[in-house]
Amino acid sequence: MTFADLGLSPEVLKAVDDSGYTTPTPIQEKAIPFVLMGRDVLGTAQTGTGKTASFTLPMIDILASGQTKARMPRSLILEPTRELAAQVSENFDKYGKYSKLSMALLIGGVSFADQEAKLDRGVDVLIATPGRLLDHFERGKVLLNGVKTLVIDEADRMMDMGFIPDVERIVSLMPPLRQTLFFSATMSKDMRKLADKFLMNPKEVKVEAPSMAANTVTQGLVYVKKREKRPAIRQLLKDDAVKNSFIFCNRKKDVDILLGSLIKHGFNAGALHGDMSQSHRMETLAKFKSGEIVHLVCSDVAARGIDVSNVTHVFNFDVPIHSEDYVHRIGRTGRAGMEGHAITLTNKGDEKYLTAIYKTIGKEIPMITLEGMEEISAEGLEIDSRSKRQSNGRPPRENNSRRVRKPARSVDSEAKVEQKADSKPEVSETLPVRPAKPKKTQRPRRSRYGRDEDDTPVMGLGEHVPAFFKIEMRKSAEK
Repeated sequence: MTFADLGLSPEVLKAVDDSGYTTPTPIQEKAIPFVLMGRDVLGTAQTGTGKTASFTLPMIDILASGQTKARMPRSLILEPTRELAAQVSENFDKYGKYSKLSMALLIGGVSFADQEAKLDRGVDVLIATPGRLLDHFERGKVLLNGVKTLVIDEADRMMDMGFIPDVERIVSLMPPLRQTLFFSATMSKDMRKLADKFLMNPKEVKVEAPSMAANTVTQGLVYVKKREKRPAIRQLLKDDAVKNSFIFCNRKKDVDILLGSLIKHGFNAGALHGDMSQSHRMETLAKFKSGEIVHLVCSDVAARGIDVSNVTHVFNFDVPIHSEDYVHRIGRTGRAGMEGHAITLTNKGDEKYLTAIYKTIGKEIPMITLEGMEEISAEGLEIDSRSKRQSNGRPPRENNSRRVRKPARSVDSEAKVEQKADSKPEVSETLPVRPAKPKKTQRPRRSRYGRDEDDTPVMGLGEHVPAFFKIEMRKSAEK
């Protein structure tokens, strides 16, 4: 089957042909006809299978007829991350170059003024992350009651990042009569319940088993100690077969530490994580795509939505906590039918995470041996010793060293102590007696109404005496 058999317009077919694609992927072959029919679609496909084109291509044809209005987009595509949103916008630019469609990209880290200027002119396609879209809506810069086509992409990632409440609010602002396309790499029970809330009688499209790793990726597992990870990753990068690579870490802090280590040892590397500004992230990603940066150390923000077809290797510096993240990480290599390699460094304590990964991908990852382990172990010991010195501020003690204790007292020394105690002057047992304090004269007890016990008025109580007692007291004084 070719793209021409799917019912796409000549303009879209020409743009696809210019991109070098001739045969649709399975997800494109199954989803595009239903989208063109105006049906809701529930799509499940692993990363790197051409899922983005399965909704961008038919949307260009659907939006070919119609007129835009200021601040009222005709279609909306929600993405969990800035990188995914930018990836989709690139697809629209590439496939819609022969169509007169306007597009706006609403993501964080970019000026509000530029985005508002595009919305004021009116757009056919609005691509946004949930947070930035709600910011524009609360400012009154965008209205969603004219959206006819809604795409919720990478819905499982939306749920992992906590965006589902924002997505539900956005959907509530749209007209109920619309076409909704719901795509996800995995389909859990919670994800299916969420899809049932947004979709109406959808056509379900499923490609392969959920969370299955691509067959074009050769996987391997290297067991090292924690202190040996950095020497091991540098040894792996020295292989001539590694042309470029993604190196994934679980924490942003480790991304910066590993980047500094690679640069110190002469590797051409860059970093990508969520704390970077959007302009810096886009600049780094562009350098990696052009080959100016060879190795990209990143967090899971880069596990989805980065389409670089010629990445030869993916290294997991840390075993991912969530098994689905492993599938998305290694999906950055072996794309478009090319061969790729994914190597994971593991150490003691990763057993439960590996078990979850084996269950997800349906097989175990083969263990491989790394050359030069003696040098790696020696360097790992040096790193461990250096870190201890930096944390303690002094060289670490040897394992067999003990704290020097004072010698025990001898019998002669104890006798000298007793003799010294006996030589002390005796203290008189009779102590001077302090004179007793004189007793205070007790004042007559007063009642709460300003009278003594003999019922005579008490003078000088001021405001604490009730008013009728003050009058009685004044009369008795006049007499």
